[in-house]
Amino acid sequence: MNRLFTYFLIAAMLLGIGAGWAVNQYATPAGAKAVAENLSIVTDVFLRLIKMIIAPLVFSTLVAGIAHMEDSAAIGRVGVKTMAWFISASIVSLIIGLVMVHLLQPGVGMHLTPPAAGAAGAAVDMSKFTLKAFVTHIVPASIVDAMANNEILQIVVFSVFVGTAVAALDDKAPGVVILVEQIASIMLKVTGYVMKTAPLAIFAALASTVATQGIGVLATYAKFIGGFYLSLGILWALLIGLVVLIVGPRALKLMGAVRGPALLAFSTASSEAAYPRTLEELQKWGISRKVASFVLPLGYSFNLDGSMMYCTFATLFIAQAYGISLSIGQQITMLLLLMITSKGIAGVPRASLVVIAATLSYFRLPEAGLLLILAVDHLLDMGRSATNVVGNSVAAAVVAKWEKEIAPPKPEALPAGA
Repeated sequence: MNRLFTYFLIAAMLLGIGAGWAVNQYATPAGAKAVAENLSIVTDVFLRLIKMIIAPLVFSTLVAGIAHMEDSAAIGRVGVKTMAWFISASIVSLIIGLVMVHLLQPGVGMHLTPPAAGAAGAAVDMSKFTLKAFVTHIVPASIVDAMANNEILQIVVFSVFVGTAVAALDDKAPGVVILVEQIASIMLKVTGYVMKTAPLAIFAALASTVATQGIGVLATYAKFIGGFYLSLGILWALLIGLVVLIVGPRALKLMGAVRGPALLAFSTASSEAAYPRTLEELQKWGISRKVASFVLPLGYSFNLDGSMMYCTFATLFIAQAYGISLSIGQQITMLLLLMITSKGIAGVPRASLVVIAATLSYFRLPEAGLLLILAVDHLLDMGRSATNVVGNSVAAAVVAKWEKEIAPPKPEALPAGA
């Protein structure tokens, strides 16, 4: 099914480019604009579907995740060390994405026009964004109002309080935990349904973009994809260097061992699909079952390095495409926001799109910018999924080293008669 869906995505991209080129070549500018406006019906519906699932998805998955994290942390220092590594790796991933998108500037030159003032998702005067406004905006006056307006940070704060309270009640609220997990499961299924419409949205988005801007816009996409994979390469080199430094040269064999799971994640664009094989390979390499079975599940919820890098890279790419500048303070705030929200919907198909949509809404960046990255999201999802596998494997090896839970290497089998 995953392979068939991949074919649909590729076909939608090719058909969208072809249709857009034909309209651009043979229709008048007014005609091309009219075609793009008609195609926007499809993309607008897709955007509304994405926004529809943000609030319940973030709330349910974050509450459930925090409740389980608190239970896991009760085992002691392993939980503390694991979360310390996850937070450090998250910060590094986000910063690399931020620095690389500024160095490469893949969105500069598109010169897209932001929506008119007052339109949904229109850009606002970012100079009005102050520390006081941010701090007072964090706490929701009404969670119902926050969910109605997709105020992602307020939803996160409320979810943190609820999740922590549920965990602190020990076994006094099992029904609430079960209910939240059921809601999360339902919302994940709904998200899967929404993402099945992605080929239609990709076709409409690419056809509309190429029709109005010409085939030359593909050069921008090539720069965007190339820049992101270059950034992933830097992150891979840093992660491998750190694990070799902490664990020793033997860690290189671990990278060879997880090559299969990483390729599986790359080909299916799903790091979750590689989970069973990753767990198996970590234990074969020598990480104790206790550490591997603890760190890896947490990593799939709190340590998606590739996805987090993509969130900063893609969000600032959209800002560049519309010529919107964010101050250093605003970008730091964005990193902190992404640091939290990326933990709330881990494991969701195309989770990064939901996180980016929430970030665009929070900073009042044009929501239509999501369509720019939607067209090539699957190609990028393959790389970030493989990176998630590598990042979690490194985390498991580092924590196991700190806990002295790595078994010595097995002796090479001797030839018969030796």
